Amino acid sequence: MGDLFGDAAAEHAARTGPLAHRVRPRSLGELVGQQELVGPGTALGRAIAEGRAPSMILHGPPGVGKTTIARIVAETSSAAFEELSAVSARIDDVRAVIARARDRLGGNGVRTLLFIDEIHRFDKRQQDSVLHAVEDGLVTLIGATTENPYFEVNQALLSRCTVIELEPLSLADLERVIERGAGELGADVPSDVAGEIARRAGGDARTALQTLELAWDTASTAGLPLALGHVEDAARKRPLRYDRDGDRHYDLTSAFIKAMRGSDPDAAVYYLAAMLEGGEDPRFLARRMVIAASEDVGEADPSALLVAVAAAHAVEHVGLPEAQLNLAQAAIHLARAPKSNAVARAIWQAREDVRREGIQSPPPVLRDSHYRGAAARGHGTGYVSPHDDPAAALDDHLPEGLRGRTYYRPSSTSEEESTRGDRDGRQSP
Repeated sequence: MGDLFGDAAAEHAARTGPLAHRVRPRSLGELVGQQELVGPGTALGRAIAEGRAPSMILHGPPGVGKTTIARIVAETSSAAFEELSAVSARIDDVRAVIARARDRLGGNGVRTLLFIDEIHRFDKRQQDSVLHAVEDGLVTLIGATTENPYFEVNQALLSRCTVIELEPLSLADLERVIERGAGELGADVPSDVAGEIARRAGGDARTALQTLELAWDTASTAGLPLALGHVEDAARKRPLRYDRDGDRHYDLTSAFIKAMRGSDPDAAVYYLAAMLEGGEDPRFLARRMVIAASEDVGEADPSALLVAVAAAHAVEHVGLPEAQLNLAQAAIHLARAPKSNAVARAIWQAREDVRREGIQSPPPVLRDSHYRGAAARGHGTGYVSPHDDPAAALDDHLPEGLRGRTYYRPSSTSEEESTRGDRDGRQSP
């Protein structure tokens, strides 16, 4: 009776469940997006189509096809499909699946495919509980996670799986998904409405279909054609996927820094806005700009450091939301400034020499002479201040063993060019 009820429930869900469930692809040919990974001619696509998919960890944001691919693997293989959610599953649940898998394989040669959703939620003991079954080939594991598996999945299990990174769907892919959903609903969706739904979905097919379904229900109930206003009402504000300790934090931070370094003020402001909307600490953003002011701009525009430090002070004194203006001004200034990493290279090279060769003593003429007995040791003897006699002052102040080395090599940009002077004549380390 349990099977009969289960079959009836599945049949009912296929007719009346959420739109995303009703139009879920059942084959690789129906899958929208991820074609560079599982499309025709790809190694993984062939393996899945031929029923020999390896154990794998599917990593990507929500709504990009992780669960769908797992179900397609199950459909195209002769394996029994077992599904666990790491949110609620216990070690006993995993052991029960493994026991059933052993019985199937020993009894009639049927293999088992185990799908674990949110596998990053399993702790080490839970992950270890499935390790030997995967290693022995007793089960084919497909884990799905929105987190970076290299951080969240233990190395022993990770080494036995192929890691597949899925990307957000493109606007064109989302419009295909919306077209399929519209067909299921029997809805007339104008192209501008479909485009707006796709833009608001942020690469997430599930969100696109949920928005379409709710907007269509709203329009139909009112007896009106589907319009942009219905999409606006259905979509509201998207929940922002941002984790201050995870991949999105590091990826957006990297993009923000590289946009400023690459002289792209529009991208710099966008990534700044994305992190602020995601709840990033504005002090962190200010610190990154203070670093970039010296690392990527330096003496090519010395005022960049003043602007960045001023923005950091503004964050402390003004706070958000007003300090977003100061942060944006600093980001734009840094992006538009001429670039030079000569300052960064100078300190990096000098510190490398210190680590490699130790701290070498300054020449006696430069040593402290403000104490009794310094003159007898020759400290400070013969020193001429450039304020007193520029012609007689030392040109090279480095320790004896480093004479002639050059750490600061001005670039050809802006103010640095004018400060080259006769330093260009020095020898490289």
